[in-house]
Amino acid sequence: MTRRKTGRLSMGSRLVTGCLALGLLLNPVLPGVSFTQPAHAQSVRVVPEGNRLRSQPDVPFASARRTSASKSSYDAKFEKVLGVLRRDRRLISSIKRVAGRYGIDPVHIIGAIVGEHTYNYDTLDSAQSYYVKALAYAGINFSFELNGEHVDEFVERPQFDRCRKEDIQKSSNRRWSCYESVWNAKYRGRTVDGARYPRKNFNEAFFQPLFSGQSFGLGQLSPLTVLKMSDLVARQSNFRKLDAANAESVYKATMDPNVSLHYMAAIIQDAIAAYKSAGKVDISKNPGLTATLYNLGDPWDRAAKFRRSGQTWPKENYYGWLVNDRIEDLRSLL
Repeated sequence: MTRRKTGRLSMGSRLVTGCLALGLLLNPVLPGVSFTQPAHAQSVRVVPEGNRLRSQPDVPFASARRTSASKSSYDAKFEKVLGVLRRDRRLISSIKRVAGRYGIDPVHIIGAIVGEHTYNYDTLDSAQSYYVKALAYAGINFSFELNGEHVDEFVERPQFDRCRKEDIQKSSNRRWSCYESVWNAKYRGRTVDGARYPRKNFNEAFFQPLFSGQSFGLGQLSPLTVLKMSDLVARQSNFRKLDAANAESVYKATMDPNVSLHYMAAIIQDAIAAYKSAGKVDISKNPGLTATLYNLGDPWDRAAKFRRSGQTWPKENYYGWLVNDRIEDLRSLL
């Protein structure tokens, strides 16, 4: 603020001060809202805690089949993974540290781990087992390819021209999402240039050269998801950007909890950002919704569809419903 040598405010400063005072009288600042907050930020509504649905949505048949085959139940698997996490204080400490780095509540990461090992994977026996598996994967020579053609070469085809726009290439998330979209639209289950392509998703077709599962590790990450999150993680950690040409580093990111926790946090951070930007709602206070999106993927498309739907609030799926329903159990781990 400019002052004259006498200590009095200049005429311009007094005018600005008066305008500010008048503005505050006409538009008083609400508690917790910055006076300088942009208009688009003010329109974002915070989603309340808890479930919007009174009862849990149906669990997919594939999950029920896996649980039945292991002669277990969802409740038993939930309690088992909770027990494993409760005993592993080093892992909980790492979750807190990583969550802080990415600016999210650590319960979001807890919810993703519990959801994955309750419904989408045989129950977690110990976090240490993933460190062992990560070491077992190290040194294995494999490549992300289909019928002998590496994915980096495959996406050079003219069908992927739209993915070569500068703004898309600058973002690992947008780049790999674009490749995935083109695969689904033009190759999946189709015959192109005389070659028949499998009715598999992009991750299954190119990123599982040795293993039958679609996701791996503590966070049950897929190699494709890890590649999408590479930029976000590199900006907020000490890890370098991943390259599909180095399959070993991609699998390490999915398997090693020291690394995979960062990718889990980035996925959750990205989902929150998507719903703030495209959906105009803040889901950061609702772990059931971030768990739902961790389970389903494609948060930007889902956020845009939610905005167009006219619904008051986004809804959780069966996976996120459990997280919200048992939120106190999850918070007790922290």
